[in-house]
Amino acid sequence: MSRTVPILLLLAGLGLGAPAGAIEIAGVAVPEALVVGGRPLQLNGAGLRTRLFVKVYVGALYLEQRSGDAPAILAAEAPWAVTLVFRRDVDHDRILDAFVAAFEQNSPGQLEKLKPQLELFHGVLRDLHAGEALTIHYLPGAGTTLTVPGGATALVPGRPFAGAVLRSWIGEHPTDASLKEALLGR
Repeated sequence: MSRTVPILLLLAGLGLGAPAGAIEIAGVAVPEALVVGGRPLQLNGAGLRTRLFVKVYVGALYLEQRSGDAPAILAAEAPWAVTLVFRRDVDHDRILDAFVAAFEQNSPGQLEKLKPQLELFHGVLRDLHAGEALTIHYLPGAGTTLTVPGGATALVPGRPFAGAVLRSWIGEHPTDASLKEALLGR
């Protein structure tokens, strides 16, 4: 089965529309646009997350207006979405550990405040297999939602958590510098 199917099924299950048209990265079809909470978002950039030469996931960032300016994106009170289509099996504890490490690097001094919110993600997160996708999106006034394969969701209200999550990929100390550049459309 094509890797296109799992991400499109996930998006449909979320009520996120994926209009026709996609780009392909490392065998994963990445839609050029999504609709989140009734708001159209366009692909800002997408790329491959690697760790020690291992392909971990294809990440994509969606915004209302394309931008290559990370500080402006992080400062904007605007919706965004990040999709992660995994290229290998990953244990849910490793995913949470990666968020903790990214929060430590990009949101210094805030980790203790963010841990209880991250626990909401922990409540729905499960081990992921190659071809499965996570979607994280932020809607102003609603908060940050994590959706896992199968449709389970966790909602974290407020903007501070959303900023910490997005800084994981496009902050000053991203988890993968080349992925940051790709997400910013560079």
